[in-house]
Amino acid sequence: MDSGSSTAEPTAGTSQNQSADRQGIITFGQTVLFRLPRGDTRSLVLKPNSTVSLGKAGSFHASELIGDPYGLAYEIVNQKLHKLPPKTIQELEITEATNELINEDKTVQPLTTAEIEALKQSGAHSSDIIQKQIEQHANFALKTEYSKEKYKKRKEAKYSFSKTFSTIEPTLFNVCEYWYTKDQNRLRDIRADALTQMLNLASVRPGGRYIVVDGASGALVAGVLDRLGGLGRVVDICDIESAPTYPVVQSMNFDRDMIKQTLVSLNWAMVQEDYTPVLPPTEVPSGELYSDKQIHRISKRRAVVDQLDASRQDFFSGEFDGLLVSSEYDPWSILEMTYPYISGSASIVFHCPHLQARLPMEFSFILVDLQAKMKAAGGYLGMNITEAWKRKYQVLPGRTHPLMNMSGTGGYILHALKIFDDPNAQAILIHRQKKRKTEKPDEAQAVGEDVAMSDSTEGK
Repeated sequence: MDSGSSTAEPTAGTSQNQSADRQGIITFGQTVLFRLPRGDTRSLVLKPNSTVSLGKAGSFHASELIGDPYGLAYEIVNQKLHKLPPKTIQELEITEATNELINEDKTVQPLTTAEIEALKQSGAHSSDIIQKQIEQHANFALKTEYSKEKYKKRKEAKYSFSKTFSTIEPTLFNVCEYWYTKDQNRLRDIRADALTQMLNLASVRPGGRYIVVDGASGALVAGVLDRLGGLGRVVDICDIESAPTYPVVQSMNFDRDMIKQTLVSLNWAMVQEDYTPVLPPTEVPSGELYSDKQIHRISKRRAVVDQLDASRQDFFSGEFDGLLVSSEYDPWSILEMTYPYISGSASIVFHCPHLQARLPMEFSFILVDLQAKMKAAGGYLGMNITEAWKRKYQVLPGRTHPLMNMSGTGGYILHALKIFDDPNAQAILIHRQKKRKTEKPDEAQAVGEDVAMSDSTEGK
């Protein structure tokens, strides 16, 4: 990643693709999320002259999506896309009807699986087949309106009738939900609501400077970059030589120039002040003949070294507004190493899937022990541990209840503020007031001298 000044400036010129990204228009090279009839989500990159395959839902040419806004629904017919009209929200009536007395055995649906497959082979439309099932269902009329809709969706998903899908804009929430559902271990159990809490607790805002230690496939880095909007600095401390490739960041369709200006990646060795990198020659020796290609290669090495030095000096300058960590490494060692470079009143936010060690010898990330060490060391204020918790509800008139299947937890979050443990320290407002008082006598003396000089001039 590139290095620059402490506050990044947005680029003056933008390409057509970048402008389309901001307007929510699908273009080539973007990552697009597809929601399928079963409710699952897929992530694909649209490439020119390529075919998008969505499994049983069918396939189509990628160019058919170009120029369309996100959020539309489509149906695949002979590898062609047909836009579907948006569904309208219908007002639900308050009813006391229930499904508890309905008998849902095999006898209520006389249409067999073989007959359904025969209809599919004959080319019957999915809506016609579902309507035929509804007409032959013995107890369908007794169901509530909500149960009828659930029945239709369940039939569409079970028999894969529908070759429909909808596009989803890869926002931070949608991307985090996608990766959490796909493999929550890669995100270290950081759910979308937990990520939002971390960003809010760290007061991530445009123009800020933040240190990030991300072991969650780039969820933290993507969240901070999204909040900064191209203004500010993110120093990502990793454990590899080159800049890591985070899948969550790639799914966000960030502008490459914005990432280069905002994000800096350093490994743990580079953030040591006594670190001396072992690099190949970066100067052209005098008296020796080199080809233009060799000189160009040496110049590129020199540029890389200069960028590395500038990035390290930017980190050592400190005054970072926050620290966000989700890593498998010992949290106390991370905090000790980054503490000198965090400014006063900066937020410190740690995330962990577990509150305490699950095994006797496990020490990788224990928030309870970290909190105890922070209390003993001093220099921190308002230390507290919270659990990220979210529950989805089905809300209907007169019948509201939580859904049956939900994720258990989004992990635990420790938040604290850095303070200077100095009894002689004064608030910045008091310091400014004293500074004004000391400046006023000097200003009055300067004014008196000017008046005296003016009088003497007039006397002459």
